[in-house]
Amino acid sequence: MPPLLYEKKDAIAYITLNRPDKHNAIDPEMAVRLADAWQDYNHDDALRVAIITGAGDRSFSAGADLGRLIPLLLGNRGPEDEWDHRFIEDNYKVFRIALLKEYALYKPIIAAVNGFCFAGGTELLQVTDIRVAASNARFGLPEVTRGLAPAEVSLTLLPRQIPFCKAMEILLVGDAIDADEAWRIGFVNYVVPPRELLPKAEELARKIVDNGPLAVKLIKETVLKTSGVTIEMGHKLGENVRYRLGMSEDAKEGPKAFVEKRRPVYRGR
Repeated sequence: MPPLLYEKKDAIAYITLNRPDKHNAIDPEMAVRLADAWQDYNHDDALRVAIITGAGDRSFSAGADLGRLIPLLLGNRGPEDEWDHRFIEDNYKVFRIALLKEYALYKPIIAAVNGFCFAGGTELLQVTDIRVAASNARFGLPEVTRGLAPAEVSLTLLPRQIPFCKAMEILLVGDAIDADEAWRIGFVNYVVPPRELLPKAEELARKIVDNGPLAVKLIKETVLKTSGVTIEMGHKLGENVRYRLGMSEDAKEGPKAFVEKRRPVYRGR
């Protein structure tokens, strides 16, 4: 079985980190396949929302594989297969897309977090939009306890996504937090029993699928682009989005379907 599964069902893309025996740690092949999956999801107009999760019930992801990925990245081992070669040829690009650091993906992503979500797993979580956690989930950035720093995703996004003092505690102390604490500080949207994890994520995904795809995409794009800009610039970007949507076919279909008491048929244009 490949270390990452990518499936498409009813406008939903399912991405599964598939190394349960290794706590779904990210090795070179998984990183390359994840970058490929995000690009395919981005360009497939039939897909409206993605759900990312980890195989098994023990881990979402424990982060980078310290035995496979890090030695290759540092040059302590040479490439052994096609995935190693693809990774080493442009590991900056692979990481940039796999962790969505500098890759424009404006379609929504839902995370279904089962078990451990540490280091690179938490990095990946921070680029998702809606997060459902199983009650056994745990989150953490333990890099500081090893004399290291988390990747720039956490240093940049974490203090913007949760209260500053809690972000600094997670970054500087390195202790893990449980699912209830993650929910309390607003890091996840829902905490559910493990058996309800994927059904809850799918419930949210289907609601998004039913919405206007152009509106969904432009809303996410605007939220990301207004982060860090002045309020005035944010208002201008928001006004532009409302204008673009107002001129779309979907904007006509939504109210018309409401009046006619039927479900809207959105075309994404």
